[in-house]
Amino acid sequence: MTKIKLNKLQNRTLALLQELAKHPETAMTDEATGEVTIAQMPHAHGDHMHIGEFVVSSRDASGFTNEAVWVALERKGLARSNFPIAITLTEAGLGHDTGLLEPMTEKSDH
Repeated sequence: MTKIKLNKLQNRTLALLQELAKHPETAMTDEATGEVTIAQMPHAHGDHMHIGEFVVSSRDASGFTNEAVWVALERKGLARSNFPIAITLTEAGLGHDTGLLEPMTEKSDH
């Protein structure tokens, strides 16, 4: 299996998209393919945003509004972009190990 190289911003964005893909409030799963479309991006308030039960720094989530990041994820076969409306994570995108979610998130207290 070929290792897919992502830069830091692409890797952070994919990790957060994978978390969003777990929540029916923000994502829809295609039962036939297993792919997940995220059409509801969280909005920052202050210096953070909420993703599921986590609080994430707005800085760590800057890839949500960066079209070049979405295009790169698509080019690498991890997603299909419909920037800025929605992004679909492919099987490869859902399964890619970013190793980053825990360092970027903490459980929300509100």
